[in-house]
Amino acid sequence: MKPSHAQWLKRLPALLEIPAPDSARLLHRIKIVERRIMLPVKLVFIGMILYSFKSTPWFEQSYAFDVMATETVQLIFWFYLMANVVFIAILLAAERVPLAVVQWSVVTSSLADALLIAGLALLSGGLDSILFWLFVTLIIRNSATVPPGVTQLLLNFAIALCYALVGVLDVSVLSNLDDTTLRALDMTPHEDLGEPFFLRLFVLLLTTASCFGAQLLLERQEIALAEMAEFAARENQLRSAGRLAAEFAHRIKNPLAIINNAAFSLERSLRENKNSAAEQIGIIQEEVARADNVITQIMGYAQLTEGRVERLDVVEELERAIAQVFPPAVPTQIQIHRDYAEHFPPLLMQRSHLSEIFLNLLQNARDALGGKGNISIIAARKRNYAIEISVCDDGPGIPWEKMERIFEAYYTTKEKGSGLGLSIVKHNAELYSGDVRVESKLGQGAAFTVTFPAKAIISLRKSS
Repeated sequence: MKPSHAQWLKRLPALLEIPAPDSARLLHRIKIVERRIMLPVKLVFIGMILYSFKSTPWFEQSYAFDVMATETVQLIFWFYLMANVVFIAILLAAERVPLAVVQWSVVTSSLADALLIAGLALLSGGLDSILFWLFVTLIIRNSATVPPGVTQLLLNFAIALCYALVGVLDVSVLSNLDDTTLRALDMTPHEDLGEPFFLRLFVLLLTTASCFGAQLLLERQEIALAEMAEFAARENQLRSAGRLAAEFAHRIKNPLAIINNAAFSLERSLRENKNSAAEQIGIIQEEVARADNVITQIMGYAQLTEGRVERLDVVEELERAIAQVFPPAVPTQIQIHRDYAEHFPPLLMQRSHLSEIFLNLLQNARDALGGKGNISIIAARKRNYAIEISVCDDGPGIPWEKMERIFEAYYTTKEKGSGLGLSIVKHNAELYSGDVRVESKLGQGAAFTVTFPAKAIISLRKSS
């Protein structure tokens, strides 16, 4: 097999994978389909079968086949009834039961329904039974309540297999009965499965594929619409934050300029008379210059209007940052260890914001090692589709008394550090409703972990 084909087959599960609906939406869908629609239908169906036990002479048939078949179906039904007591109890208490338990009960209930319908179909005509259409109904029902993915496909294939089992039993059992028994049971034997069986099996498989495909398209369209809305929301809120920062800087810089001019004029008028006023004016000018420098830095620190929100690949951005901090052409004794998960959802961010996060974390780890050591970069995808990136080093670690202030702006333990690196990491992560945390022990290195939720609400909070 060609490598391209192998890679395509490897990527196929990811192409068919759809993020499951959020818990509230999935639970609402299950309650609508299972509790409001299927539960009343199932109760009526069970009532009809119980009534048939009394109105039909189930155990008074003259032929061993019919007695054996009806006894088997009755046994299946009693197990089915007991199981449904549990399923219905879970369904009625769905709000107080873990969602995983509710989903498990839905899948198991569907399999039990398929087995019972298979037994009834065998008694009511086998391959010719009108109950075939209930298998189609079960597949459509599963598409509404089971999240699209491997579980749904396997479940619907199992339902198609139940119908195939009906056909096999119909042919194999009836072919062994004599003509007298067949006339008494009013049954027509099938010499083989025949074209109608394969056509109906094809209908079941086609329904499975069609329902999954339709759901795949609808879910992807909904995801695309949600991403477009989130793109727009992030762009607008980042622009608003940028305008706010620019307006703040503009309003502060103007009075500072006036103060500076006034101080300069006062200094010139007092230049001939040396006294303490000249010293005070110097202090004013020095503080104004320092404040102006801080504001200039803040303007660069919060330039949110530059760039645009993009769909970013976590692994690509990590590799780009590693190449910048540790250029391949520059020899180093620092070893980089990568541990990346697969199939990350895209991050909807401005590239510069994510780049600043990775660059600052890697530079911080590099500086902590002092030119020799190990850096581990771990990228993981959580169950809720959040993305977690950790940058760990085996350097000297961080003293506990400095941990509380490590993300403060302008706080630094380096001789030539600006104190803005880790505060920028925190600031940029919080812009996208993410967070950053640090774990460290003296002599055992440090680990900085940034988490980005699957759906971010842009935060305008400033890092302290």
